[in-house]
Parts: sequence; structure tokens; C-alpha cells
Amino acid sequence: MIFGMGKGGRDYEDDDDEEDDEEDDLDFILFKGALNENNPDLSANGRLVQAGLMPAKKLISEALARRADTVRIEPKGKFAAVSYLVDGIPFPAAKMPPPAANAIIQMLKLLAGLDITKKTIKQSGGINAEFDEVDHEIRIDSTPVQGGAERLLVRVQNLKEKVETPKDLGFSEELQDKIREVGSSKSGLMLAVGPPMSGTTTVSIAMVRGIDAYMYSIASLADMQGRDLPHIQVFETKEEDDLETSIRRTKRADVDVLFVDPLTDATEAKAVLEAAQSQSFIAEMPAKDAADGIERFVALVKDPKLIAKSLRLVVSQKLVRLLCKSCRHAYRPNPKLLAKIGLPTDTKKLYRAPRPDEDEELDEDDLCEDCGGTGYRGRIGLLEAIELTDEIKKLVLAGADAAAIRAKVRELGMQSFQTDGIRVVGEGKTSLEELQRAFRS
Repeated sequence: MIFGMGKGGRDYEDDDDEEDDEEDDLDFILFKGALNENNPDLSANGRLVQAGLMPAKKLISEALARRADTVRIEPKGKFAAVSYLVDGIPFPAAKMPPPAANAIIQMLKLLAGLDITKKTIKQSGGINAEFDEVDHEIRIDSTPVQGGAERLLVRVQNLKEKVETPKDLGFSEELQDKIREVGSSKSGLMLAVGPPMSGTTTVSIAMVRGIDAYMYSIASLADMQGRDLPHIQVFETKEEDDLETSIRRTKRADVDVLFVDPLTDATEAKAVLEAAQSQSFIAEMPAKDAADGIERFVALVKDPKLIAKSLRLVVSQKLVRLLCKSCRHAYRPNPKLLAKIGLPTDTKKLYRAPRPDEDEELDEDDLCEDCGGTGYRGRIGLLEAIELTDEIKKLVLAGADAAAIRAKVRELGMQSFQTDGIRVVGEGKTSLEELQRAFRS
């Protein structure tokens, strides 16, 4: 078992005495207001507060005590399943009756300043909170599902460990220079791409932060969801304006660099590309990796010439787990393996997670206190970056697929997930086994 959670998680209707004992040892989270400042009137929602406040506090507190940064509440017919993500790995946490799950979901929505009367539309918000005397931000995403229920995704950010600058994310000096170059040119589009839950928004914000806000005027048309970026103006839009009109207004206000919402609409993507002739843009879009992002962007816009003209840089991130420094094991690698993966053959040691005997069942008291027995604690992002050089532009104009773009990127020696992954293995930050897991997923 990991973190005291067995295969099926904990049943919500366990013995009351046992739950009382657990509560005595648990420090509860303190909710401190909605990120959007639309703070609810709890007295006007007395029944919901009575049914959902303490269960919601307990659920989030237990998740944080187990180092989870994400909580999912998923309706499963006659019950709702709760799972935690610890360093990106899901663990079952609890099962509960649908009414109990609904009370928690509506309570968290209420605290996040969302409309609890609307259950048929997707809503996003956030809560300021404090846990273990540290400030946190709790991001809430509710999604309607069949049968009138809702699915809830809760993501928690420890503000003491907040990462949002290029240095925080480990951008190379070369990549930072390229971002500054595009920003200072006051033209071109830079895209952050990635699959859900891969930190794409964090990467796009780091790209924004990578441009000197004292030298250039930077503004955002994006939904910042309560984030406050230093020295970056949140540009007020008019309800009747479309994106193209809003962009023109920022241009008249002499904005040099503009951060916009994810590009998933062809019309809006074209508006950005056209405006990128005289203004720098940073945006994001969903994709598997940087090469896949280019292929998908061409398919979305259906104008390879416009993309080749305005798209300058595509950056993607893949998260891998960091080895626990308290229990990682050193070993001497085979020189043939080192040559195969591209590390210097004189590398003296690499590291891996501990491998207990499969027949040996450890008690929880024997598990590493820092990582809970997983062998990993925390995550780091592998980064890849594709610059739209003349060679890459030729592929775009020829309608090349992602595989052809990846092959050219390798030929040109641009930074890839594989090269960055081998680097962090060589530095002892992660293991070859973790790289294999991450690339399979």
C-alpha cells in the first residue's frame, strides 16, 4: 500500500470512531476567499454549508497531507470515486454516495465564487487557502456528465513552491535568449503546447515572464483565473468585441507583446497570425508535443503560408518524477548502455528508485518518510523547443506530418524531450525507468 491507501481506496462509510481518530490527527485547510473575489454568502447557503463544508475541508486536507496536488471526484453510477494524483500518479482515495459527493462539489464551487445553480455548463474558478501555515491556491474545474451529475477536478498549488519564470522551469539559456529575441522583435507568435495536465499554461506564463517587462509593454487578453503577473497589464476587453477587435485596441495602446487565450478556433488563430506581423504573441494549444503542435496548428488554420510567416517558436513540456533524495539508489551503469543512450561512457554512476524484493511486503513504518515508499518526490519538466527555421518552414509549406518534423528537429540538433531527459538522468535527478514510463504514457 502507498500512503495508507489500498487498491480500492477508503470507503466513505467506514467506522465513525476510526474517522474521528483520523480527524484528531489531521490539520484542516483554511479557505480564505475566492480568487475572483466573488466571495459567497455562506449564511444564505446554510444547508449546503452544513452538508459540505467539513467534508470538503477534510478531503482536501487529507490530499495535501499525502502530497497530492490534484484531486478528482468522478461519478460512477451508484457511488462517486475520489482519486489523488501524487507526482502525476493516480491513487484511489475513497468511495462515497452521490449525495455526499455532490455536497462537496457544490461547496467547493461556492467557495470558488462559481454559480452553484448551473450544473450543465463547465465552470472554472479558484480559492485562496492556507494549509500547514503555507498559502495555497486551489483551482476548481467542474464538468457536467450524463445524468445531471458533475465531475470535479481540483488542483492545488503550494505558493511557497510556485514556479512561473523560465529559470524556475529550467529553460536553457539558449531558449531564454530565443524568447527574448522574439519578444524584442515585436512580431511573431510563440506557442506553448502539450496534453492536459502537462503544465502547458505554466510554460506559456514562463514565456511571458521571460520577456523584459521594463523594456517592452506586455499585456494579457487571456483569462488569468486570478493569477497576478508582475508588471503585466490585464487589458480590459469590451463584451461586444471579438478577438480581432481587442487586438487592434491593444495595438493602438502600444502593447508590444500580447498574451492570449488558448488557440482552438481557426478564426481567432488567423487573427493572431495576421496581427503577429507587427506585434509579438504568446498563446497555447493542446497537442502531444511540439512537432504534433505544428501539425495540428496547420490543420486548424489551413494556411501553411501564414503559419510559416508568423509562427516563430513552439515549446512543449513533459513532466517526469524526481527521484527521492532520501532513498534513491546509486548503481554503476554498463558502458554499452551509456553509449546507447548518449551519455559519456566514463559516467561513474546513475540513480534509480529502490527495488524491494517482490515477495517482501513492507510495513508502512518501513517506508521512506519523504516519499511514502514510491521512490520519487516531486516532478521536473523536460522541455523541447522547435524554432521555425527555414528548414522547418519548408516542411510546413510542404504539409509534412509530425514524424517528418521530429526527424528534421533531430537532424538540426534542437532540444528534444529525449535529449533533455538524458541530461536529467545524467544529473541524477530521475531514472531511466521513469523516462521509459513517461514516454510510454
